[in-house]
Amino acid sequence: MATLQTKSAARLMMAPAVIALLIWMIVPLSMTLYFSTLNYNLFNPAQTPFIGLTNYRFFLTDPAFFTALTNTLKLVAGVLAITVTGGILLALLLDQDFYGVNIVRLLVIAPFFVMPTVAALVWKNMMMNPVYGTIGQFLNWIGIGAIDWFSAYPLTSIVIIVAWQWLPFATLILLTALQSLSEDQKEAAEMDGAGPVSVFWHITLPHMARAITVVILIQTIFLLSIFAEIYVTTSGGPGLQTTNLTYLVYSQALLQFDVGGASAGGIVAVVLANIVAFFLVRIIGKNLDA
Repeated sequence: MATLQTKSAARLMMAPAVIALLIWMIVPLSMTLYFSTLNYNLFNPAQTPFIGLTNYRFFLTDPAFFTALTNTLKLVAGVLAITVTGGILLALLLDQDFYGVNIVRLLVIAPFFVMPTVAALVWKNMMMNPVYGTIGQFLNWIGIGAIDWFSAYPLTSIVIIVAWQWLPFATLILLTALQSLSEDQKEAAEMDGAGPVSVFWHITLPHMARAITVVILIQTIFLLSIFAEIYVTTSGGPGLQTTNLTYLVYSQALLQFDVGGASAGGIVAVVLANIVAFFLVRIIGKNLDA
């Protein structure tokens, strides 16, 4: 009886927070769903006739949608490849005992705390500028010649900027997992004649599998909504080469003033993100159970 009363009291105490969270989520989603069924243009906000699913049909058949979806997938895949691979290598390096390791760890983690807009401005003006950027001056110095990154390789440039921001996060998670690995296992393998590559492949990497899965899950959820880096550097261009789903929705709402179409695009983006999150959660759940 006391246990039931305790559970009831706990649920009663949690109820306000749960209700507030539901309102916080459901009200904006409901408004977006409502606007997506209207012909709502900011040039004529007084006339918003109901048009049903027409906005969804136009959005899903727009060639820009498929380009934005492809760019989104390329952006996520490219950043994950760099951050996971680089995170593993940096975690292995920072797990060693050398002079100044704590300072190095702090410097490696620092980029994660830089605001996306600031990071994009720094890379655009100080690193990738073909005239006075650090990378351009270095390429000129070695005789290759400066590259106008945002014109020649726009999507690659965005991938580099975003990966630079998220690499510290991956390194921190993977380093934490690596430090929980028992040294006895590695010493036993080395005594049996296993080399460094074999120890890494058969002991270290399997031990880091769960952490790698967590990194992929968390980063994917956030990378699907990358916006500031694109807005500051390329504005979705040249053409549509760096337009992802987030920027496409923004351009329809605030550049084309089509609130109805942008709302439909937002719902489509939410559905796609939830589908990706669903499969990732299932994958990480299987890994954790294993």
